[in-house]
Amino acid sequence: MATGGGEGARTWRRRAPKRDLAVWFGWLLGLLVTLECFRVIADVTIWEFVWDAPQQAGDLFSRMVPPRWPYIDRLWLPLWDTINIATLGTLLAIVMAVPVAFCAASNTTPSRLLVRPVALFIIVASRSINSLIWALLLVSIIGPGVLAGIIAIALRSIGFVAKLLYEAIEEIDTAQVEAVAATGAGPGQVLTYGIVPQIMPAFAGISVFRWDINIRESTVLGLVGAGGIGLELQASISTLAWPQASVIFLLILGTVLVSEWVSARIRHAII
Repeated sequence: MATGGGEGARTWRRRAPKRDLAVWFGWLLGLLVTLECFRVIADVTIWEFVWDAPQQAGDLFSRMVPPRWPYIDRLWLPLWDTINIATLGTLLAIVMAVPVAFCAASNTTPSRLLVRPVALFIIVASRSINSLIWALLLVSIIGPGVLAGIIAIALRSIGFVAKLLYEAIEEIDTAQVEAVAATGAGPGQVLTYGIVPQIMPAFAGISVFRWDINIRESTVLGLVGAGGIGLELQASISTLAWPQASVIFLLILGTVLVSEWVSARIRHAII
C-alpha cells in the first residue's frame, strides 16, 4: 500500500500498520505455543536416556555389523510376499476407489445430497486410519497372514486414490464433455469419451505412486502378523539377532530404492 509522506510524497508499504501488528502478534503467539509445548515435553522426558542415546546407538550399531549375509537366502520368499501384498492391495484399492471417486466428484456424482457425502466419508475414514492399525484389526478378525496385509493395504489406499482421482475429475475441461453430449451421446458414452480420456494420465500416475508408497508400508505389516518380510524382522529383533536384522534392513532399503526407480520410470513414460 502507499502512504503519505513529507511534501506530498507517497511511501510504499507492504502492509498497513494494523496488519503488520497482527502478523507480528501471530508469530509471537506461535512462538509462545512452541515454547509451552517444549516445556510440557521436557517435563515428561527422562533426559538421562537422551544423553545416553548416542552411546546406546553406537553399541547397537556395533552389534549389527557385519551383517549375516547367508541369512539372505531365507528372505526372498518373505520379500516376494511383501511385494505381492503391496501390488494386490493396490489393485484391490483401485477397483474400489474408482467408483468412490466418481461418486465424490461434484460434477459426476449421482446425488450431491445423498451419495456424495457417503463417498466423502469413505475417503476420510480410509485416510484417517494407518495401514498398520488396519493390519492389527484384520489380524484379530481373520487371523495372521498375507490376506490380512493385502486387505489392510487396500483399505488404507482407497481414500488416497479416491481423493486425488475425484479432484482430477472435478478439474476436467467441461467443454469436451459438452461437445460429446452435444452429439447426442448418452451418459455412458459421455463418461467413456468425454471424462475418462482426460483423467487417465492422472489416474495412472496416482496408481503407480500409491503402489510405490505401499511397497514401503507393506514391509512393516509383518510386525503385527500381517505377513511379508516384517515377520522375519520381528523374529530377528525379538531374539536380538542384530546381524540378521541388519540384512533385513538393507534388503528393505534396496527394495524401496528399486520400487522408487520403477515407479518414477513408469510415471515418466505415462505422463
